[in-house]
Amino acid sequence: MKIYFIISLIPCLYYLIFKSKKAMHMLQQNWYNDGNRYFKWVIDNERKVFITYDLLFILFALLKFFKFNISAAIFIFFYLCVYYLYKNSIKKEQSKKPLVITARIKRLYFTLLVLYVISIIPIVIGFESSFLYIYYIYIGFIIWLNYLFVMLANIINKPIEKLVFIYYKRKAQKKLNSMINLKRIGITGSYGKTSTKNALNDILNVKYNSFATPKSFNTMYGLMNAINNYMDKFNDIFIAEMGAFKMGEIKEKANFIKPKYAILTTIGTAHLESFGSVENIQKGKFELIDSLPDDGVAVLNMDDPYQVNYKLKSKCKVLWVSMNNKDADLYVSNIKLSNSGTKFTCVFKSTKEKAEFETKLLGNANVYNICESIALAYELGLSVEQIKTGVKKIATIEHRLELKKLGDITIIDDAYNSNPVGSKMAVDVLGLMDGKKIIVTPGMIELGDKQYEYNMEFGRQIAKVCDEVILVGKEQTKPIYDGLKKEKYNEKNIYILNDVKEAFPLMKKLSDKKTYVLLENDLPDIFNE
Repeated sequence: MKIYFIISLIPCLYYLIFKSKKAMHMLQQNWYNDGNRYFKWVIDNERKVFITYDLLFILFALLKFFKFNISAAIFIFFYLCVYYLYKNSIKKEQSKKPLVITARIKRLYFTLLVLYVISIIPIVIGFESSFLYIYYIYIGFIIWLNYLFVMLANIINKPIEKLVFIYYKRKAQKKLNSMINLKRIGITGSYGKTSTKNALNDILNVKYNSFATPKSFNTMYGLMNAINNYMDKFNDIFIAEMGAFKMGEIKEKANFIKPKYAILTTIGTAHLESFGSVENIQKGKFELIDSLPDDGVAVLNMDDPYQVNYKLKSKCKVLWVSMNNKDADLYVSNIKLSNSGTKFTCVFKSTKEKAEFETKLLGNANVYNICESIALAYELGLSVEQIKTGVKKIATIEHRLELKKLGDITIIDDAYNSNPVGSKMAVDVLGLMDGKKIIVTPGMIELGDKQYEYNMEFGRQIAKVCDEVILVGKEQTKPIYDGLKKEKYNEKNIYILNDVKEAFPLMKKLSDKKTYVLLENDLPDIFNE
C-alpha cells in the first residue's frame, strides 16, 4: 500500500511545482525579502496567498470514512483539479516581468525541495494505511503553506547567499581596480536615472569607449553582474546607475564603485513609503555626491529645491543645470516640444558658447536628463559639435515614453514610470498629440501617506487632456477616479477593468482614425488586484 500512497502524491507534486514558481516570482520581485518586503506582501495579500483552491484540504478529514483505494483516488482527483484550475488562472495573469531563473533561484528550489522531503520522509517511513486521511491532511497543509516554505528556504539560504555575494563583489572589485585609467560615473535620483544614464552613454560614445550598466541594473547585484559579465577591459568610462529603497544603499554602491563624477537627476517622492520622508530621500540620494573626492565633479539641477537647499559634505566641483536661472553653468532655453521630438538651446557659462540641440526624446523631464549629460560630457572634453551628434543619436528607452504602432493606434509606452513627476510629464506629452487621446493606467504606488493625494491630482491632470480613460484595478484607481470627478469629467468616458489585457480590445473599440494611447505606470505583478 505504501507504493500506491507514494504514487498518489504525483499530482500534488505537479501542483506544488507551479505554486512554488509563483511564490518564487513574488519573492524575486520583492528583492528576496530585503527589508521584509516579501513578508509584507504576504500579509497584504493574504486572500491571494491563503484563500486558494487547495485550502479545501481540510475536507480530507472526511476520508476517514472511506477505504484506502477510494481515499487515494479522491486525493489524486482533487489535486488534478486544483492543478488544472491553478494553471488556467496563471495563464490569464499578465506577467509584466517574469521569474528569472538565476543561480540563486535554483539554489532556493533545491533548499525548498529538501524542506519538503524532510517534511514527508517521516510519514513514508512509518506509513500505516489506517492513518491515510491524516497523512493527506498533513500534506495538504504543508502545500497550502507553500509561500511560507519559500520564505523559510530564503532564510536558510541567507548565509550561502552572503558568501556568493562576497565572492562576486571581490571579483568585480578586482576587475575595477585593474582598470586604472577608467573614469567612473555614478548616476542617481528619484526619477530619470535610466534615461540620463543612456543619454550620457550615447553622447560619450561619440569620443570614448563608454560602458553603462544595462537596462535597470541599479542594485548591488546588478552592478556586480554588469562589471563581471558585461564590462570590457578596453572601456574608458563606466557609468553606474544607482537605485535605492532606503537610506545607506547609495552609500554602499558609491563605496563600491568609487566614482569621481556624479549626476543627480531629480529628487521626489519615489519610494517614499520605504524611505519614510522626503528629507530621508534627499539625504539618501546625496550619499552619492557626498562620496565624491575633492577633485570630483557633480552635476546638479538648480531648479530642484531639494538639491539647491542641501548642504554638501564633499568639496567637489559642482556644475549646475537650469531652465530658470541664467547663472547656471548650463542654462537651457527655447525649448520646443512636439510629437516628433524636442529642440532646445544651451548656453555654457564657462565659455559663453551657445548651441541648439535636437533629440527624438519627448517631454520636459528628458530635456533635464539630456542637459545634465551635456554638462558632464562638456566637462569630460567633448566639443559642442560632438555633443550635438551624440544628442541626436540618443535612442528612446523601452517603456519610457516609447512610441509604438498598433494598427492605426500610436501607443505611448510609459509603463516603467510610476511617480508624480513622470506621470504628469507623460500626460503633458499625450496632450501634444494631434488626435484622440486615451490613457490606460493603474495609478502610482509606494507613495506612503501621500499616495491618495498624488493619484487624485493625477486624475485631475488626466481630465484636462484625455478623451477616454481606462483604469486598471477598481480599488487601486479610486483616487484617480475621484480626481476625474472633481474636474467634472464625463463618467461615460471612464472604463474600469481588473486586467490590463482587457484594455487592448477596448482601446481598439474606442479608437478613431488618429488615436494616441498612453500606457502609464504598468505596475509589477505584486500589485495585481
